[in-house]
Amino acid sequence: MNQNVTILCVDDEPINLKLFELNFKKKYRIVTALSGMEGLTKLEEDADIIVVVSDMKMPRMNGIEFIREARQKHPHVIYFILTGFSITPEISEALQENIIHKYFSKPLDPKLMEKAIDEAIQSYLTLL
Repeated sequence: MNQNVTILCVDDEPINLKLFELNFKKKYRIVTALSGMEGLTKLEEDADIIVVVSDMKMPRMNGIEFIREARQKHPHVIYFILTGFSITPEISEALQENIIHKYFSKPLDPKLMEKAIDEAIQSYLTLL
């Protein structure tokens, strides 16, 4: 349906990237990265990425740090955080500052995430 929509999923756990891909590859084009640094590279290389879903807890650069850096060059992209923990002050602040569109708790609920991604994409497309 939205095969022309490209989503970048950033997570330091390969199994989580695989699960994300399995859940969403029928609907979207999925690109994956194992770190924030790799995620920044993928954003540079692939201009079709309009949605990013990043894990929060990653070594060297957490999800919010990655998104703050990514937004400097890619402000038009829609960013989501995925966390295994409850909402942190850092995530709350990122929501208030519109750094991220929304956050999701692990284990991820594919239907809930798909609905939020589709709604965000619709908003994005109406702004173009």
